[in-house]
Amino acid sequence: MSTNPSADVETSNENTWRPRLALLVAATFFMEFLDGTILTTAIPSIASDFRVAPADINITMTAYLVTVAMGIPLSSWLAERFGARRIFCLAISVFTIASLLCAISTDLTMLTLSRVAQGMGGAMMVPVGTLVVLRGTPKSELLRATAYLVWPGLLAPVLAPMVGGALTTFLSWHWIFIINVPLGLAAFIAALRLVPRTQFDATRRLDWFGLLLTTIGVGALVVGLETLGGHSSNVLAVLVVSGGLLSLAGAVWWMRKARVPLFNLSVFGTRTFRATSTGGFIYRLTISSVPFLLPLMFQDGFGWDPLKAGVMVAAVFVGNIGIKPATTPLIRRFGFKPVLVFASFASAVTFALCAFFDAHTPEPLIFALLLFSGAFRSIGFSAYASVQYADIIPGQLPSANAISATLVQLAAAAGIAVGALFLRLFETTDVFGADQVAAYKGAFIAMAVLMLISTADSLSLHRHAGAEVSGGGKSAGRRAE
Repeated sequence: MSTNPSADVETSNENTWRPRLALLVAATFFMEFLDGTILTTAIPSIASDFRVAPADINITMTAYLVTVAMGIPLSSWLAERFGARRIFCLAISVFTIASLLCAISTDLTMLTLSRVAQGMGGAMMVPVGTLVVLRGTPKSELLRATAYLVWPGLLAPVLAPMVGGALTTFLSWHWIFIINVPLGLAAFIAALRLVPRTQFDATRRLDWFGLLLTTIGVGALVVGLETLGGHSSNVLAVLVVSGGLLSLAGAVWWMRKARVPLFNLSVFGTRTFRATSTGGFIYRLTISSVPFLLPLMFQDGFGWDPLKAGVMVAAVFVGNIGIKPATTPLIRRFGFKPVLVFASFASAVTFALCAFFDAHTPEPLIFALLLFSGAFRSIGFSAYASVQYADIIPGQLPSANAISATLVQLAAAAGIAVGALFLRLFETTDVFGADQVAAYKGAFIAMAVLMLISTADSLSLHRHAGAEVSGGGKSAGRRAE
């Protein structure tokens, strides 16, 4: 780090666990995650006000998600160049002001552009906020810190439809964004008080070519996967995804030879972090497919109405939140490897059992299975969120954090795309029968098999992987292959 006199410097309590700071960052994450999906229930109202087709409103959601994904790579450099505290406060400001612009939008173009600005704020809030917490947290408290940061991603999907529906019904869709203004203002004031000043490198150069290749690659992948998950041309989607993969491959090639690369790719030499891009990526991908497949199966296959389907799917998220207080004790008691193996294998079993559902399956049995599925989901999410940083040294944190945040965004998009592809595949075959539920049976079986790849990857982890964080045994084989 630079010793430039203009740098912000924090020298005291650098390794002190700050629960209030973690809670603040978690709250900003909650706003960012919530706004990714909250518009779903308001689409008809917005379309009516703007006099456009409801399907046209989807661009506002896609623009937000794509901007968040594309903005994450740059956020890492911004935090190192200008200081994490400044960028985090700037992110909250941009997100809040953009929310106000969304609320006063008078047409679809203005709303879409405002959502892009909101996505820019969100892109900085997530990775930079995580960096702020991780830098000040000793390894012994990392489990507690990540427990704070994981809950927004688990809770937001539960509340988004209810909050969006309630605000739209009793007030108007504008309040979906207006509510962010006082929350954002409070978060900004809290950030000024709670976020410590840290060193930054005022001379750090930006790897423009690496940024260009990475941003194009991530953007193309998200757009391509979103297209695959819809009903557009598969050929076009495959071309876009292929272009994104080529761009990312070019970025990796460039950053391996660049003198000051955008990301320090040596983080992949750490096995516990590499698990994020192997088994962890597959885990998040398959888990992300469930909220997409279940409502469709209940409505299209069982003939349920949307409200009944939504209430049943809520069982997954009830399981998420219900098990959350036990996840840290479980990891401390058994260690990362056993917990990851159990969570992924148990999730695979629940996916396979979902394939046996039909319209005559007792509803309490369905609810119970989805409740357990949500609990296993929460355990795996928490374990992966913690183990990925267990053996990362401080100098690698910005790169590891930005790469991880990007992979999470890609896994979420890929989950919907892969789920949709499996549905289309089994719709054209009679492997699981020819009724309305047959394609969903095939999709859930395929997802169960895919999840077992994550189990196999976890089995290859060292016995004491991440022990410095979990507190169990010696941290042997830190960088073992």
